[in-house]
Amino acid sequence: MQSVPDRIDALPGNRALWKFIALLASGGFFGIYDLMQTGYISTGLIAEGIFHSNVTSFPLSSDQGVFAFLTFAGLFIGAGLLTPLADKFGRRQTFMYALLGYSTFSLIMALQTQSHWVMFFRFLTGVGLGLEMVTIDTYLSEWVPRQLRSRAFAFSFFIQFLSVPVLALLSWWLVPQTIFGLSGWRWVVINGATSALVIWFIRKKLPESPRWLMAQGRHLEAHHLITAMESRCGLPAKPLAPRSSEDKQNAPGAIVTLSGRYRKRILLLVTMNIFQAIGFFGFGNWLPSLLAGKGTNLQHSLLYAFFITLAYPLTSFLCSRYADRTDNKWQIVLSSLLTVISGTLFAFVHYPPALIFCGFLITASNAWLTCCYHAWQTELFPTAVRASLSGFCYSFSRLSTAFSSIFISWLLSSSGPGAVLAFIVSCMVIVMGVVGVFGPQTRGRSLEDI
Repeated sequence: MQSVPDRIDALPGNRALWKFIALLASGGFFGIYDLMQTGYISTGLIAEGIFHSNVTSFPLSSDQGVFAFLTFAGLFIGAGLLTPLADKFGRRQTFMYALLGYSTFSLIMALQTQSHWVMFFRFLTGVGLGLEMVTIDTYLSEWVPRQLRSRAFAFSFFIQFLSVPVLALLSWWLVPQTIFGLSGWRWVVINGATSALVIWFIRKKLPESPRWLMAQGRHLEAHHLITAMESRCGLPAKPLAPRSSEDKQNAPGAIVTLSGRYRKRILLLVTMNIFQAIGFFGFGNWLPSLLAGKGTNLQHSLLYAFFITLAYPLTSFLCSRYADRTDNKWQIVLSSLLTVISGTLFAFVHYPPALIFCGFLITASNAWLTCCYHAWQTELFPTAVRASLSGFCYSFSRLSTAFSSIFISWLLSSSGPGAVLAFIVSCMVIVMGVVGVFGPQTRGRSLEDI
């Protein structure tokens, strides 16, 4: 008789399983939409007079820099301090409350007229986003067969990253306008928040993670859930298996010892997250401003950003077809290398088609990196502490982005987009080095064996 992890790994990659993965990813669509708003709505906040564009030599003098800082400070708290809730109360319940929380705070933020209240509710939105994103990754890694994990994460991000061109297009259309007495940036935020609340009702029927249930000693519930999934996937019912040594290790009261192997993985992932986040958000969140620094006006920079951000879903879709052919470790290295090359090119071009092409390549490499490392970091820890430890490591990417946003704000105003691109490229070189030298390989291995 097969254990629950073996039964999960035996699930066929048919339409029923992919529909389930798509449902898991749907909430992440609006999470990414909300997260990537930083660079797009800031221009609208400045135009309305809520933010001020004056910048001195002190980084925190930029309202846009503080806005980005507080967003990622909230993400740091949500990912680093609150993810143990997902290990204690379950993946499903934690996800549902996080989604409800961040969408509500985002909606309230859209109604504010003073900068300090906009900042405050943006911070609270970030807390919910940080908790939700780690929980989705944990949820997904524990439900997907080992042979499909990389492809499943890529497909999940294909759905989530569809939100980025949607955000860019809506921002291009709405931000310069006033509709029914409300500034366009408010409609951009309201659209994401209200749609996320609709998704909350759709996803209420999601099942809990069987692996988490096993870790809580709820063996029978886990059996019923995996049996229901097998039935959906067209597999015959199986008898209840005896508890394996892994199940007993993760039962309530069991202590998960952080051996030297896990401590090294924590250090590796913390380092990777600090520097990869600068490459991803340093370009993604500041894209309209980087384009404006190249001499394009607001309307054109937002339109160019739309074409560039198409790389997010397109690259993720390609990865969903081929990501299982190479270990995630080496895909992280190669995607970082592509960022280094395309980022260097972007710094030296000014012709609009060339800007769009180089920006597209940077965005494609960032999307590729995201699909790989989100799957990779959740694979490296045991079920009982998977959300806590992967969230702890992931939170350093939020902390890194919080402080680098302030630094980039100052660097962009004082030295221009070329200096920002040089900073991003140097960080991605560090990612290549630490992951290439110290990263473990996980391709085709069960979570319990990694």
